[in-house]
Amino acid sequence: MVVSRRQVLVQLDDDLVTQLDRIALRSGSNRSELLRRGAQAVIAAEQSREEDEAFRLAYRAVPQDPGIVEAATKLASQTLPPW
Repeated sequence: MVVSRRQVLVQLDDDLVTQLDRIALRSGSNRSELLRRGAQAVIAAEQSREEDEAFRLAYRAVPQDPGIVEAATKLASQTLPPW
């Protein structure tokens, strides 16, 4: 599968470039691949944060039924091992 790529200019300080190069050398990768993986990690973290926020807002809009919470608590107390 061919993936279209665009070259972008990113400014990094010398220490960061040195650290990236060391990691790339140890992992058999290259600086560009490390930066792509880092960008993907930032995007995934932001998507997860947005999903968590949407979930939290949904519960705020429609709170859990107290009866369901009570039943789940009772069931959990019956199924958890005694400590």
